[in-house]
Amino acid sequence: HAGLVEEGCHYFVSMSQDHAMAPTLEHYNCMIDLLGRAGQLDEAVYLIEKMPCDTTAMTWMTLLSACRMHFDVERGKLAAEHIFDLDLDDAVPYVLLSNIYAAAG
Repeated sequence: HAGLVEEGCHYFVSMSQDHAMAPTLEHYNCMIDLLGRAGQLDEAVYLIEKMPCDTTAMTWMTLLSACRMHFDVERGKLAAEHIFDLDLDDAVPYVLLSNIYAAAG
């Protein structure tokens, strides 16, 4: 995955530096997904914190899914809390967080 993450980061940065295109929320969410799947959760959280646009429930759901994949309770709890603030009607974050806690023992 490391090579794909590097390539994805290259294209993400290239959008703004080489092509004068500002990344959209969807681009940021894709980068968070790419970093999260590769287990680079610190980098994913850092990117979320530095996003120039407001996060959405999807942004945090993407991180929460990666936390479930990598059994990261603390970041999963952080992501779930943000989702709960944005969208209380969605049951998915409750299930994912429950799965993270169950896997952690």
